[in-house]
Amino acid sequence: MNNLKFAILGCGHIATKMAAAVKTLKNQGMGVECYAVASRNLEKATAFAKEYGFEKAYGSYEALAADSAIDLIYIATPHSHHHEFAKLCIEHGRNILVEKAFTANAKLAAEVISLAHDKGVFLCEAMWTRFLPALETIRNWIRDGRIGNVETVEADFSMKLSDRDRMHDPALAGGALLDIGIYSLTFADLFLGERIDADGKVVRNEIASMDCKCVKFKTGVDASDWINLTYENGQKAYLKTSMVSPTHNEGVIYGSAGQIRVQNLNDMVKLELLDDAGNVVESVEPTRLCNCYEYEVLACKEAIENPAQFRHEICDGSIDNCSNSRDLSDFRALSNVVHSIVWERPEMTHAKTMEFMTHMDKIREQFGVRYPFED
Repeated sequence: MNNLKFAILGCGHIATKMAAAVKTLKNQGMGVECYAVASRNLEKATAFAKEYGFEKAYGSYEALAADSAIDLIYIATPHSHHHEFAKLCIEHGRNILVEKAFTANAKLAAEVISLAHDKGVFLCEAMWTRFLPALETIRNWIRDGRIGNVETVEADFSMKLSDRDRMHDPALAGGALLDIGIYSLTFADLFLGERIDADGKVVRNEIASMDCKCVKFKTGVDASDWINLTYENGQKAYLKTSMVSPTHNEGVIYGSAGQIRVQNLNDMVKLELLDDAGNVVESVEPTRLCNCYEYEVLACKEAIENPAQFRHEICDGSIDNCSNSRDLSDFRALSNVVHSIVWERPEMTHAKTMEFMTHMDKIREQFGVRYPFED
C-alpha cells in the first residue's frame, strides 16, 4: 500500500476532528490519503469534502461502502447507529474504525465483531486515548517506581453538552456515559486493569464490584454519573462524568509515594509527577501532530499494511495465538462460521471493546437507564 485511502461515514462534529487529523497526515506525507466522505445529504458531503480536501463525496452511506478503492472507513455517526453502519461496511468487505462508544450495548457489539471475524476484515474501536504516545511516559514513571505502588485512580470528565439535542434523546442512546463517561472508565482501566500474579505474569485485574449512581434528565437518560470500582486486588477507582457540570477534565493516579496528575484525561495535554508531599517534580506537555486522532489512524494503517502481524485465526471455536480467548468465547456463539479471522490492534482489542460494552451495560442497569430499541 502506498497511501491509505481513508473515508469518513457521517459528516457531523466528530467527523470534522478526524478529517483535520487525516488532512494533517496527508500534508505531512505520512501515507494517508483524504479519499472519500459520505452523508445522507450530498450537498453536505460535498461541502465537507471541499473543506478538508477529500477527493470524493457520496450522498448515501451505501455508495461509500460499495467503493472498493477504500482502505479504511471511519464511522462517525451517533453511536445508536454504529451497529447498522458497521455491518453495512463489513458486508461490503471494508475495514472499519468505529467511533466510541462502539455500539449502544454489548449485544450489538457482539454482532458487529462476530461479523467482522467471519468476513476477515480489520476492525477497531476509535478510543484514541489508548493510542497516545503520552501513555508511555506515565507507564515509565509507574514502572520506575516514581509514585510507589499504584493504589487508587480518580477521574472526572465533565463538560456542558446539554445543549445538544442528541444527548437528551434515548432513541439515539443519549446520556453522559457512552459519550464521555467511557473516558473516565478508560483512564481507570489503563492504570488499574492489569496486575502481576503469583507467577510474576501480567494478568487481567478484574473489577470485583461496582457502585454506580446517576442523576437523570427528564427524558430518562443519565446527565451526571458517579461510578466507584473495586478491583480484585483491592485497588479502587472513583469516577465522575457529567454533561451539565462546568468543564473539569482531569485524571489522578495515586501511589504510595506520590501521584501523577493528567490534564485532559482523554488527550493528555499535560502530565505532572508529584512526590508524596504534593510537590511537582516533573512536568511534561506531550507533542502532537494535530489533535491526537492521528495516532489511531496511523495504528490502523500499520495493521492493514501488515496483516500477518495483527491477525489471528479462529478454527472450530478455538483461538490460536490469542491471549483473549476467554473473552472472545463469550460472543463466538453468535457466528455459525467455524473458521474466522480476528484482525485487530493490541491497544484496542475486540475483547477489550466487549469488556467495556459489558461494563457499561451493567452500569446502566444500576442507573436504571434503558434505550427504547433494547429488548
